[in-house]
Amino acid sequence: MNSLVFLLVLFSILWTYILFLTSNSKHRKSRKLPPGPSPLPIIGNILQLGDKPHQSLAKLSQTYGPLMYLKMGCIETIVVSSPEIARIVLQKYDLSFSSRRVPGTLESFEVDKFSMAWLPVDNQWRKLRRIWKEHMFSLQSLDASQGKRQDKLHKLCDYLNQRCVNGHVVDIAEATFTTSLNMISSTLFSVDFADFNSDLSHEFKDVVWNVMKCIGSPNFADYFPVLKYVDPQGISRRTKFYFGKLFAVLENIIDKRLESRGTSEKNDDLLEALLHLPEFTPKEIKHLLMDLFLGGTDTAPATVEWAMAELLRNPKKMLKAKSELSDVIGEHGVIQELDIPKLPYLQAVVKETFRLHPVGPLLVPHKALVDVEINGYIVPKNAQILVNIWATNRDLNIWSSPNCFMPERFLDLKIDFKGQNFEFIPFGAGRRICPGLPLANRMVHLMLATLIHNFDWRLEEGVKPEEIDMSEKLTTTLHKAIPLKAIPIKL
Repeated sequence: MNSLVFLLVLFSILWTYILFLTSNSKHRKSRKLPPGPSPLPIIGNILQLGDKPHQSLAKLSQTYGPLMYLKMGCIETIVVSSPEIARIVLQKYDLSFSSRRVPGTLESFEVDKFSMAWLPVDNQWRKLRRIWKEHMFSLQSLDASQGKRQDKLHKLCDYLNQRCVNGHVVDIAEATFTTSLNMISSTLFSVDFADFNSDLSHEFKDVVWNVMKCIGSPNFADYFPVLKYVDPQGISRRTKFYFGKLFAVLENIIDKRLESRGTSEKNDDLLEALLHLPEFTPKEIKHLLMDLFLGGTDTAPATVEWAMAELLRNPKKMLKAKSELSDVIGEHGVIQELDIPKLPYLQAVVKETFRLHPVGPLLVPHKALVDVEINGYIVPKNAQILVNIWATNRDLNIWSSPNCFMPERFLDLKIDFKGQNFEFIPFGAGRRICPGLPLANRMVHLMLATLIHNFDWRLEEGVKPEEIDMSEKLTTTLHKAIPLKAIPIKL
């Protein structure tokens, strides 16, 4: 029986591929596609991606140029690896490339129909974008909720003090993940989801990590749609399981809040604001909250971990950042959000971390709505567009000593990451720029400043700064492959 299924699947793939070639052969002859490596029959260029596609694509672009064409099974893919082409794609033809190629795994729980990250630019998307801007990430909203973030920084300090007393090692990613998780959950629901000494944050991180891993894993069912119902790798089944666990938590919180309405209990959080908006259903609210969790709880801690690793590898730069913090907020002061603009070197450290270790090295894939001509080549309708900012950020023609951690470069460069300088767009650009940028910016600076200002750090026995492993692991977020662990020392 299994052999029969395998033969049927194989036949279906071959037949689909033959039909695809036949129906497109005339059209392909009439269009000039960008250069790229020759694809293998059926599978195309899939094998050339490897487990670090941002690095593999960067190497290929050195041969084939900043606008490159690949075939991923049945998916035509265009890879952009220069600021000039990125500006054309994300600014000049922003609307033509504003759609998304949605992974099949996201059809579970209708994520593709309700998540702002994956919706096309339509009325529903515009409604969600407005809500994000007005109720979540406006300057007024962020200032109003800064007290909650400050409380989480105090708890982070308390936890690190405990580790100091006992001389215990700290997993930087775990500590900042718990802090990030509680910063977001308190803003959304007025509750902490976890504390540092419980298993809950580990469990929730496991759920978030597995959701991100499932979304980011190469799925044969995306490359060959005929495999969608077979799910040969089991990715759709795992995605459905982990999404189910995440949605169950959110549904329980929403149901309890709805039950408590009309009582004396008062809440000033985002959930309460959303429930008062008549145009939103509980299902839409659930998906909107899910976007916040997936977008915020994983990315900010990853950036802080990378920054700490770089500073521990470069003690002089660590000392310079600590000295600036002491000058601005005092030796024993606690950083406030209004202090961030007064800390140019800390900002430079964060920018340099975004450059060397962008958490989304290929951004979220775009999709061409129509054929578009760029530099004499045709980007075909329905093609997947990958913007390789990891390659741009390490381009020797743009950055001096691009592989070196040099925050000082940003003290002289008048460049920001808000989508206008296309040589540096860690949050994307155009109408699809990450809407959570204002909150992420505050969270990263606050957590990093708390770690380096209030404590000195010692690596585990036998580990030298230059020996810190900086290898990468990519799901939808770029993580350190080997978690950074160090021992805090009270100043």
